[in-house]
Amino acid sequence: MAITRHVKRAGKLWIRISPTIRSPGSRSKSAWWRQGRSGRVAAVVEPGRVMYEISGVTEDVAREAFRLATHKLPVATRVLIRGAW
Repeated sequence: MAITRHVKRAGKLWIRISPTIRSPGSRSKSAWWRQGRSGRVAAVVEPGRVMYEISGVTEDVAREAFRLATHKLPVATRVLIRGAW
């Protein structure tokens, strides 16, 4: 949310991780019982994994958006620029 709010829908954002682990018992109840509930899900993210990609904005705007998002993540992050490594 922090990234999309900062770029004001000017660029395209890709989320490169998806939830892969469901909480125990999430499959034991019917769909009617869980209606409206998102459930508890998690993703295993190894070090070095790209979590977000953005295009269509300047580098300064992208860096500031990722800086704002970094404060909300519980892990250390770094910004990579395609073609710069």
